[in-house]
Amino acid sequence: MLHFSSKALYAVTHLIATRMGSNDDEATEVADHLTRANLSGHDSHGVGMLPTYVRLLTDGLLVPNQTLEVVLDAGALLVLDAKRGYGQRMGGNAVRAGIAKAREMGACVLALRNSAHIGRIGTYAELCAANGMAFISFVNVSDHHYSQAPYGSAEALLGTNPFTAGVPGADGTPAAMLDMATTPIAGGKVRVAYNKGIEVPEGSLIDKDGNPTNDPTGYIRDHVGALVSFGKHKGSGLAIMAEIMTTAIAGGKRADEPAMGGTMNSMLATIIDVSRLGGVEHVTSQVAATRSHITTARRAPGFEEILLPGDPERRYTAERLEKGIPVDETTWRDIRAAAAKVGITESEIDAVVGRNS
Repeated sequence: MLHFSSKALYAVTHLIATRMGSNDDEATEVADHLTRANLSGHDSHGVGMLPTYVRLLTDGLLVPNQTLEVVLDAGALLVLDAKRGYGQRMGGNAVRAGIAKAREMGACVLALRNSAHIGRIGTYAELCAANGMAFISFVNVSDHHYSQAPYGSAEALLGTNPFTAGVPGADGTPAAMLDMATTPIAGGKVRVAYNKGIEVPEGSLIDKDGNPTNDPTGYIRDHVGALVSFGKHKGSGLAIMAEIMTTAIAGGKRADEPAMGGTMNSMLATIIDVSRLGGVEHVTSQVAATRSHITTARRAPGFEEILLPGDPERRYTAERLEKGIPVDETTWRDIRAAAAKVGITESEIDAVVGRNS
C-alpha cells in the first residue's frame, strides 16, 4: 500500500478535474469531496473514482461546469435537474439551495434529477450539519450495468441505492450520521477489493448463476453477478423504495430505462432547519442522551465497545490525518493512467504529490 497526505490527494484530484475542463470552483469541490471520502474511510467513493470520471467525460456522460435547471420551485418543494453535470458540484449546489429554502420555510423537500455520480452522500449530510440542518435522503443509481439483486432475484436489477440520515452537532459536524448502501458493501468497495487482490466479505456477492461468491473478479472485470441486498427482504425493500422515491416522486431516470454506460444518480432529500425545533444545542443534548443509553449497555460477547452511526468515520479521519491515506498500487496506477488521458504528464503528477506530501 502507498500512503499519501490528504493535501497530496486533494492536489492531484484538483489537477485532474481542472484538466477535465472544470473551472476552479468545481475542481475545488470535487477535490474536497473525494479527499474527504478517503479521509472518512470510504475509499470506494474517494480518489479511486477518478478513472471512472475521465471515462464518463470521454464518453460524453459527464458535463463539467453544468448549471442546475430549476424544474419546480413551489413553497417547500424544490426540483432541480443536473443534466449530467459533475455530481459533486451538482449535489453540493442542490443541497445548498435546499438549505436556503429550509431556512425560509423551516424545511425543504429537495429532488435532484439526473446527475453524474454524486459521490459519498454523507458529504451532503455534513454540509447540512454545518448549517444547522438535519438531512434525510434516498438515492438511486441508473444508466449503467445493474449492481444489486433484490431479494429472491438471481440477477442484478437495481443500483446500490443508498440511504443517508444525519443531525447537526454543536461543533458543526453531525452529532450522528448514517450513510449506507442497501447492499452489504458499496459497489466501489468491490472495486477496491479487486484492485487489492482480496476477497469481499462473505454474503456480499452472487456469481452469474446466482450462487454466493467472495471473488470480486466477475463483478468488476466481466460485469456479471451482483451484490445482494443487506438483511434479505428488508434491505431489498429499502432499495426498491429508494428507486421509487427518486423516480416516481423525484422524476429521475429509472434503473430499467435504456443505459448509456454511465453512472447517473437522482436523490430525494428532506432538509430540516432544527432551529425551528429547539435548536442545535437541544438536538446535541438529545443525541448525547441516546448515546449514553446505548453505549453504556452490557457488551455482547466479542465486543469491546458500542458505536453510534458516524463514529467510524470520525475515527478514520483522525487516524488518516495523522498517518496518511492508504491507496493500493493498482488504484494509483489507474489514476495516473486517467491523468494521462487528459494530458497530464508523469512529472506533473510527481511534482504535485511532492509539493504536498
